Amino acid sequence: MQQVSAIHRILTATWNKRSLLARLLWPVSCMYGLLVGLRKTLYRLGWLASQRISVPVIVVGNVVTGGAGKTPVVMALVQHLQTQGVQIGVISRGYGRHSQECLEVLAGSAVEAVGDEPALIQRRTAVPVFVAANRVQAAQALLAKYPSTQVIVCDDGLQHLSLQRDLEIGVFNDSGVGNGFLLPAGPLREPWPRKLDMVLHTGGQAAFAGFTAQRALASHAIHSDGSRVALANYVSSNLLPQSREPEMPWVPNDSMQLKPLLAVAAIAQPEAFFSMLRDQGLILNATEALPDHYDFDSWSSNKDGLFTIICTEKDAIKLWRTQPDALAVPLEFSPEPAFWTEFDQRLYLLLQRYHHAHGHTTT
Repeated sequence: MQQVSAIHRILTATWNKRSLLARLLWPVSCMYGLLVGLRKTLYRLGWLASQRISVPVIVVGNVVTGGAGKTPVVMALVQHLQTQGVQIGVISRGYGRHSQECLEVLAGSAVEAVGDEPALIQRRTAVPVFVAANRVQAAQALLAKYPSTQVIVCDDGLQHLSLQRDLEIGVFNDSGVGNGFLLPAGPLREPWPRKLDMVLHTGGQAAFAGFTAQRALASHAIHSDGSRVALANYVSSNLLPQSREPEMPWVPNDSMQLKPLLAVAAIAQPEAFFSMLRDQGLILNATEALPDHYDFDSWSSNKDGLFTIICTEKDAIKLWRTQPDALAVPLEFSPEPAFWTEFDQRLYLLLQRYHHAHGHTTT
């Protein structure tokens, strides 16, 4: 895994510019592009099967590889639709999981069987979540068990063409499409530009036209039992009560304050997480960046319990098994109002169309 991670770091370091290494890899990218184009053609001609299901499908995905923030977008969509009374289900491949079978993600599901991101989505939203390598199979299983589902959101899957979709949302961070090369010379999974129904930028600035969103860490962390603690408690050992959050009573805890902070991140952009923690005023005594979707099974950096571990929610799903005192800091994600306006309009038309075609109830 360390060798794979090292190779990935070397490649990603070249993806924002057309460096010598990127240009040397460009012929390989051309071959990759031919395969991508051939596959799309076979689907378009019907030589490869593509299936439509009986409810609208919204795909949230990336044209580029790496962490652009699609899972926070999925959770934001689900929570937005829950407030409107729409019955939602989520499907995912469950990247990095050990199992290939179609599974429902439940509160007690083993993370290695269902994947860390699906487990996080289920924990945060409590909606039906199914994982399978074939998204059509996942969608069919979800609808079979939850027939009242009105909309399915697919976490990733822009390139999973066997499942027909009604709305494609492409998610980008500050890097946009990088150097514009296909893998492995660049970050692109498929040629760009390509048609997307909606584009959402999750970084600090939009790389090109589309909607924007604000991302920031919450002012609190979560314990494994779901209870909250204000991050202000960890800013200084001399914290004064008046700096607490209004809804969180200040409770002095000398043992907590004496422990140095170890920030751990097994995500695509760990340094971004560390920077956001520091922006909250936290002094990180140590940081550890691990490969994205790292399982933490052999991780032992805090075996003596010398640190208070602080991590992302996605990492906490796995860390809590061996480090129950680890603190998870949620990411608060807020697309601009114009995004929701267009999304609601598009969804309304989709629900109306499916209602007339299949007799489903609309909101």
